Amino acid sequence: MADSRVLGYLHNMNLSVELEQEEDGRWIADVPALPGVMAYGKTANEALSKAKALALRVLAERLEEGEASAGLSSVTFGMAAS
Repeated sequence: MADSRVLGYLHNMNLSVELEQEEDGRWIADVPALPGVMAYGKTANEALSKAKALALRVLAERLEEGEASAGLSSVTFGMAAS
Protein backbone atom coordinates (compact mmCIF):
# COMPACT_ATOMS: atom_id res chain seq x y z
CA MET A 1 0.00 0.00 0.00
CA ALA A 2 1.29 3.45 -0.88
CA ASP A 3 2.24 5.94 1.81
CA SER A 4 -0.58 8.52 2.10
CA ARG A 5 2.00 11.34 2.26
CA VAL A 6 3.18 10.38 -1.22
CA LEU A 7 -0.34 10.20 -2.65
CA GLY A 8 -0.79 13.93 -2.05
CA TYR A 9 1.86 14.59 -4.68
CA LEU A 10 0.48 12.31 -7.38
CA HIS A 11 -1.25 13.89 -10.34
CA ASN A 12 -2.65 12.99 -13.70
CA MET A 13 -1.66 14.44 -17.06
CA ASN A 14 -4.37 14.81 -19.68
CA LEU A 15 -3.03 15.31 -23.19
CA SER A 16 -5.08 16.35 -26.21
CA VAL A 17 -4.30 14.84 -29.58
CA GLU A 18 -5.15 16.65 -32.82
CA LEU A 19 -5.74 14.36 -35.77
CA GLU A 20 -5.94 15.52 -39.37
CA GLN A 21 -5.77 13.98 -42.82
CA GLU A 22 -3.26 15.47 -45.23
CA GLU A 23 -4.04 16.09 -48.91
CA ASP A 24 -1.92 13.07 -49.90
CA GLY A 25 -4.11 10.79 -47.74
CA ARG A 26 -1.70 10.34 -44.83
CA TRP A 27 -2.88 11.09 -41.31
CA ILE A 28 -0.98 13.25 -38.84
CA ALA A 29 -1.47 13.19 -35.08
CA ASP A 30 -0.08 16.04 -32.97
CA VAL A 31 0.16 16.47 -29.18
CA PRO A 32 0.30 20.27 -28.79
CA ALA A 33 1.30 20.19 -25.10
CA LEU A 34 4.54 18.41 -26.05
CA PRO A 35 6.28 20.39 -28.80
CA GLY A 36 7.62 18.16 -31.55
CA VAL A 37 5.38 15.22 -30.69
CA MET A 38 3.71 14.48 -34.00
CA ALA A 39 3.51 11.37 -36.11
CA TYR A 40 2.26 10.31 -39.52
CA GLY A 41 0.41 7.12 -40.36
CA LYS A 42 -1.36 5.49 -43.28
CA THR A 43 -4.49 5.38 -41.12
CA ALA A 44 -5.83 7.59 -38.34
CA ASN A 45 -5.27 4.78 -35.82
CA GLU A 46 -1.67 4.27 -36.91
CA ALA A 47 -0.87 7.99 -36.58
CA LEU A 48 -2.62 8.14 -33.20
CA SER A 49 -0.75 5.09 -31.87
CA LYS A 50 2.60 6.45 -33.02
CA ALA A 51 1.94 9.88 -31.47
CA LYS A 52 0.91 8.34 -28.14
CA ALA A 53 4.03 6.15 -28.07
CA LEU A 54 6.25 9.14 -28.85
CA ALA A 55 4.53 11.24 -26.16
CA LEU A 56 5.16 8.52 -23.58
CA ARG A 57 8.84 8.31 -24.60
CA VAL A 58 9.20 12.08 -24.23
CA LEU A 59 7.56 12.02 -20.80
CA ALA A 60 9.75 9.11 -19.68
CA GLU A 61 12.87 11.00 -20.72
CA ARG A 62 11.68 14.13 -18.90
CA LEU A 63 11.06 12.08 -15.75
CA GLU A 64 14.52 10.51 -15.97
CA GLU A 65 16.13 13.92 -16.42
CA GLY A 66 14.12 15.48 -13.58
CA GLU A 67 12.34 17.86 -15.96
CA ALA A 68 8.88 16.44 -15.14
CA SER A 69 7.24 15.94 -11.78
CA ALA A 70 8.09 12.62 -10.15
CA GLY A 71 4.51 12.73 -8.81
CA LEU A 72 3.08 12.00 -12.24
CA SER A 73 0.83 9.01 -11.68
CA SER A 74 -1.03 8.62 -14.97
CA VAL A 75 -1.29 9.94 -18.49
CA THR A 76 -4.52 10.02 -20.48
CA PHE A 77 -5.06 10.98 -24.10
CA GLY A 78 -8.15 12.62 -25.52
CA MET A 79 -9.07 13.91 -28.93
CA ALA A 80 -8.91 17.67 -29.32
CA ALA A 81 -12.21 19.34 -30.15
CA SER A 82 -12.38 20.48 -33.76
